[in-house]
Amino acid sequence: MTTLKSKLHDDLTAAIKARDELTSSTLRLTLSAVAYEETAGKTARELSDDEVLKVIVREAKKRREAAEAFDKGGRADSAERERAEGEVLAQYLPQQLSDEELTAIVADAVAEVKAAGAEGPKAMGAVMKIVKPKVGDRAEGGRVAAAVKSLLVG
Repeated sequence: MTTLKSKLHDDLTAAIKARDELTSSTLRLTLSAVAYEETAGKTARELSDDEVLKVIVREAKKRREAAEAFDKGGRADSAERERAEGEVLAQYLPQQLSDEELTAIVADAVAEVKAAGAEGPKAMGAVMKIVKPKVGDRAEGGRVAAAVKSLLVG
């Protein structure tokens, strides 16, 4: 069992013993998603820590999107629950980049692409190709795309 997956299991056990319903239900759903990923495909396999982290990132994104949808639908109580579940999952994610750090990384990539001769909105794909590996899971794709767009167009 990978270290991240075993940490999730240990934290689930602790949450159950502490009768923490929010944390235990969130971790159960996350471990269920990990188990689904492990059995998806033709052969079952054990996920690496990076793959488990990707599942957690995906689950956290689902919570954010659901919270936004509940807010738009006028269901504040459900939105609050989704945000709380997202905060539980955030403990397992790498530290997110600040706006300043993200802007600096994007600015370097934009300068690199412009030096190669690409400019304007058409260069967005080239810039994203450079930025995404540097950023990894430390910033959501939408945030990265918005930063790239603002520096290319603005």
